[in-house]
Amino acid sequence: MLNFIYYPVSAILWFWHYAFGKVLGDSSGVAWSLAVVFLVFTLRAILYKPFVHQVRSMRKMQEFSPEIKKLQKKYSNDKQKLAAEMQKLQSEHGVSPLGGCLPVLVQVPVFIGLFHVLREFAPGHTQNYVFDAAGVNSFVGSHLFGAKLGATVIPYGKGSVPLADFHTTVASQLVVMIPLMIMAGFFTHLTARHNVARQTPVQLANPQSAIMNKITMYLMPIGVVVGAPFLPLAILFYWVSNNLWTLGQQRLVYKKIDQEEAEQAARKTETQRNLAPKVGQKPDPEGRQRKPGSKPVTSGGSADTKTAGSARNGTDGVASTEVSAGSSAAAGSSNGNGKTNGAERSSANGSADVGSAEGRRNGPARPQANRGRKRQR
Repeated sequence: MLNFIYYPVSAILWFWHYAFGKVLGDSSGVAWSLAVVFLVFTLRAILYKPFVHQVRSMRKMQEFSPEIKKLQKKYSNDKQKLAAEMQKLQSEHGVSPLGGCLPVLVQVPVFIGLFHVLREFAPGHTQNYVFDAAGVNSFVGSHLFGAKLGATVIPYGKGSVPLADFHTTVASQLVVMIPLMIMAGFFTHLTARHNVARQTPVQLANPQSAIMNKITMYLMPIGVVVGAPFLPLAILFYWVSNNLWTLGQQRLVYKKIDQEEAEQAARKTETQRNLAPKVGQKPDPEGRQRKPGSKPVTSGGSADTKTAGSARNGTDGVASTEVSAGSSAAAGSSNGNGKTNGAERSSANGSADVGSAEGRRNGPARPQANRGRKRQR
């Protein structure tokens, strides 16, 4: 029923065994072990882009998690409306939940397919999907330090083959199996711990997330160690290599995404700094942002202030001119009549003094006042 999974898995395994068998020998246990390891690397390389998309989706989900909580609180009694609003919110932010789960969803059938293909490498079988009888006999006869790759320490279930049929013993299997199961459990714990370290404080405070973190960090590694005797030895190679790849890929992808986010934050800060008004620059009263490179607005007086200043200067000039003209006219009148009493002289002198004072203050009227005094004397 799952031949669409079994045939591709067995084909990739056949290719890598053919490549390493040319160098190490067809029945070499090292060649078969490397074939299983590079089967994992091939599948994980194919899933690299979906994994990056998964990480980006998780980051975006963290960014608008407050909006999700608001929707959950608002539509707590209407599940259909909540699902519709959640889908709308995810589409607005370009997040696909299915895309985030794709790497995990693909790895599960691959693991099942590899487990089934390895169990079909049994003594007496003449075919195993793309492998012929020679390929089956090569795998059955291969060993690694006396341990058979297709044998299990505790056979169980239909189709399981006892260790005696593989011509090996429990002690020989344990020599290779114990280090592998310890490594598989350890790397599973490290991978889970690395994922937990990337979570936000809000996620860590969530009780459901706390339970899942404990399961992935402790129960899954223990499950690998406890379940190792029931698995073919080659599955442990798959488990160790898969966790090693995951750990290295996470570090690489997270570092790259962190650098991208840091560069985006730096560009955003630089843009805001360029748009902000400089020291001494008058802010735009309409609230418009100044474009980068535009000429700054000086903090000088406005046109109305300058006009008012000019008007005041003009008024003072007119006043001084009128005073000087009045004193000159008075002096000329007294000289023309030849009869001037003491009061008129005092008035003329007072007018001349005022004109002289105004002339000294304003400047341009000074010569007229001096000429009026000469004529009066």
